[in-house]
Amino acid sequence: MNRSQNARAPVAKCMALLGMGLCGAFAALSAAAQVAHMRQPVLGENTTKVSDHVWEIEGFPNIGIVVGSRATLIVDTGLGPKNGATAARVAARLAPGNSKLFLTTTHFHPEHAAGESGFPAGTILIRDSVQQQEMEKHGQEMLDMFRGMSAQNKEFLAGVVLRTPDITFGQEATIDLGGGVIARLLWFGGAHTKGDELTLIEPDHTLISGDVVQNKTLPFIFGDGGTPASWLAVLDKVAALNVAHVLPDHSAPGDGSLIAAERDLISAIRTQALTLKRQGVPVDVAGTRISADLKQQHPDWGNTNAAGFVKNVYDEPADPR
Repeated sequence: MNRSQNARAPVAKCMALLGMGLCGAFAALSAAAQVAHMRQPVLGENTTKVSDHVWEIEGFPNIGIVVGSRATLIVDTGLGPKNGATAARVAARLAPGNSKLFLTTTHFHPEHAAGESGFPAGTILIRDSVQQQEMEKHGQEMLDMFRGMSAQNKEFLAGVVLRTPDITFGQEATIDLGGGVIARLLWFGGAHTKGDELTLIEPDHTLISGDVVQNKTLPFIFGDGGTPASWLAVLDKVAALNVAHVLPDHSAPGDGSLIAAERDLISAIRTQALTLKRQGVPVDVAGTRISADLKQQHPDWGNTNAAGFVKNVYDEPADPR
């Protein structure tokens, strides 16, 4: 597929989705996903150690592998079964004696969850119940969207069928991986999506953060996910976790300061957008102004277009106070 054909594919899919109210969200996700694809569309087998018990496979997305003395947890699957099989193979190499393999997903989008069938039989799949509800409501739509982005996506996602998790939970589930390694799976509310899941690894104080905390990356709310206000509320809860290391899904790992940086970024965008809204500035003008300010503040960031997030702020219900 040439570049112009590749650009038209998301537009055609978007037109088909207008009636479902997903067009704008799909266009933004499509652009972000294609940028990430150029970074590393196929998972490799090299790993980077994030903390004592946590390793990363860098890719689309970053995969977290948590190793205890008797079980291993993998966070996210990669796009399709081929990438899922790679993640499972790397985990087996890191922990050859472990008899149990757990898998969880940060949210329901295909690069995070559609590689599950590449994992070995007996893998225990667990995710929060809100995320599972989103999967049941929009999972097939998302697979169709991603298949339409490129021939490579279509190949990766051929024949994918989304299975029901072995375990779902409400706000928290704990997995004892052995040797004192504990994984806390947490749902604190909506942010990038309604069902965003966070994974806190102890005793490492390592957070596998999904899209909720990123590094030099603008926030993005997909479809009917969270709101800027609910994202800030989630980050307030994350701030209380005493995190030392953060592994995001689409940006580089960092230390616990990424949490405060994420909160400061969202708060600043939201405050500026609400000020412009009160002044009667149209949403598109506000998005342009705020994006220009962010470009000046963060010249080394790959993307500083905040127009979508500014619209999310404008669309928030008025504060009843």
